[in-house]
Amino acid sequence: MLRRHFLATASAAFVPANERITLGVIGCGNQGIGDMRGFLRDERVQVVAVCDVNRQSPGYWDGGLAGREPARSFVEWHYARDKKSGSFKGCDTYEDFRQLLARKDIDAVLIALPDHWHSIPVIMAARAGKDIYGEKPLSLTVHEGRLMADAVKKYNRVFQCGSQQRSDPRFRKACEIVRNGRIGKLHTVRVGLPGGTPDYGRTQDRQDPEPIPDGFNYDFWLGPAPAAPYSPARCHVNFRWILDYSGGQITDWGGHHPDIAHWGMGAELSGPTSIRNGQATWAKEKIWNTATDFYFEANYASGVRMIVSSRLRGGVTFEGSDGWVWVNRGAIESSPASLLDYEPAENEIRLPRSQNHFRNFIDCVRSRQQPIAPIEQAHRSITVSHLGNISLRLGRDLAWDPNTERFLNDDSANSMLRRPLRSPWSLELN
Repeated sequence: MLRRHFLATASAAFVPANERITLGVIGCGNQGIGDMRGFLRDERVQVVAVCDVNRQSPGYWDGGLAGREPARSFVEWHYARDKKSGSFKGCDTYEDFRQLLARKDIDAVLIALPDHWHSIPVIMAARAGKDIYGEKPLSLTVHEGRLMADAVKKYNRVFQCGSQQRSDPRFRKACEIVRNGRIGKLHTVRVGLPGGTPDYGRTQDRQDPEPIPDGFNYDFWLGPAPAAPYSPARCHVNFRWILDYSGGQITDWGGHHPDIAHWGMGAELSGPTSIRNGQATWAKEKIWNTATDFYFEANYASGVRMIVSSRLRGGVTFEGSDGWVWVNRGAIESSPASLLDYEPAENEIRLPRSQNHFRNFIDCVRSRQQPIAPIEQAHRSITVSHLGNISLRLGRDLAWDPNTERFLNDDSANSMLRRPLRSPWSLELN
């Protein structure tokens, strides 16, 4: 094992420049730059272009600076370290992602945009023959997620969703314990998500309209979302507290813990049959309007009930007839405690292995195999959060068909599975 690990590491460290996977980065905010750094640590990757509608500004995590120019500077600094001259100029910048996608020399793209900007670039990237690392949550709506998954399949692309908990051995262990019946018959899964609307960008007090900053193409940032006056609290990291662009904590974390719940349940390619007993408190800010406190139940044909709430212990708790296992980032517990010593035998369910989410994507770009977090499974996971939000907004229980991805005999609920897109943007990408 040590020899294989050394050879794999050595082969990655000496990849000639003309054999590297060329990567374009679309979205240079906090998550985009963070993901980009992860790819820069992989010697098989060459970042050749970055794209963002914002040249440079504060307002990201902790009020920090981000945008296409900081991203370009970081890329060129990174590669300059290996040059005798101490300088490197080989990272292009774009304001319009369509120009980046038009480049024939780009193999793959990282897409790390606000939720309302996930579907169109993903579909266009798939059509352009690019493999895609797309940030979670996968989609803004169930309809958009379905179109994205279908496009990736149609054009035979590799897609990795940024649900990086699948590359964490603790989450995999918890799911293998459950999938192999070590807690007996699974009956309840408790999914604890954060609540509130944290002021990540330090812009909460700036919700009134302001002049658009120089270097920020705000109309492009809005894109397919409804027209609205610019304010700092609307954009960058705090966009997630506005229903026009996101679904609050329910979807922001919906690409994480509900995804692990599905993995442990063996429901990666299915979904619930009903959403029940919803309760929510909604933000009352001038422009922030997502749920700050919430509870709903997703019921499955298997008899399993998934409870999703901001009132539960953070993480995922699987409860069975003979025990339970709880897992969160950095921690795992079980009853009985001896469950944590379990490793699947060769004839038992062994879930896919990944130790690094970014490297797993590049591995699959090269091998053409499915990554650890493929798009169809990401779509099914985030659908739970979308259904929960719809039920909470309507204030009633809903019946769902996971095969047709439609509510049963409910036109008003079905109308919320998609959003109208502001002209000239469209999902009809022929």
